[in-house]
Amino acid sequence: MNKKISYTPLIILTAVLAVALVAGLVFRRPYSFHGTVINPPLPVTDFALQTANGETFRLSDAREKIVLLFFGYTSCPDVCPTTLATLKQVFDRLGDDAQKVVVVMVTADPDRDTPDKVASYAAQFNPDFIGLSGSLTDLDAVWKELGVFVEKQDSGSAAGYLVSHTASVFVIDQNGNLLMMLPYGTSAIDMADDLTQLLKQMEKK
Repeated sequence: MNKKISYTPLIILTAVLAVALVAGLVFRRPYSFHGTVINPPLPVTDFALQTANGETFRLSDAREKIVLLFFGYTSCPDVCPTTLATLKQVFDRLGDDAQKVVVVMVTADPDRDTPDKVASYAAQFNPDFIGLSGSLTDLDAVWKELGVFVEKQDSGSAAGYLVSHTASVFVIDQNGNLLMMLPYGTSAIDMADDLTQLLKQMEKK
């Protein structure tokens, strides 16, 4: 009498091995950043601007941390509050790793934004966010180095003029180098994932 051979265990084993192989390939795949990577990273000249209570903040004060540098203004009707709200969500997602990241908002409207006003505005989204202003000369030097576009536009309303400005978030590493630009509209999830990956790379160095 011929014995019937059961292929079920073999099929199951083959399927398990196939899944393991695919999973291994996926996990070994290099991480793909959502932001625009600057390669090689560009050194950013240290700058000093004013924050609340007459205090000075220098970019070098944030060495050993990742700096998320954003340019906006307190009268902005849409882009600025949306970006800061997204950065707040990023901090929430990072958890303890948020201590290794600094969010800095630099005004694009020094005529109306005093240091205290910008600092207070940024702190509304997160008490740890830093708001900066300064003289047009000092601000213009920072804008030009990073290629930030700033232009007043007549709004035709009692609210006064609007300011058209670069809306990307500049990612600066712990050594003061520009690593990446996160375009406006990048989700909090994608930003947090990119930062988590950068922090992992920092730990390996």
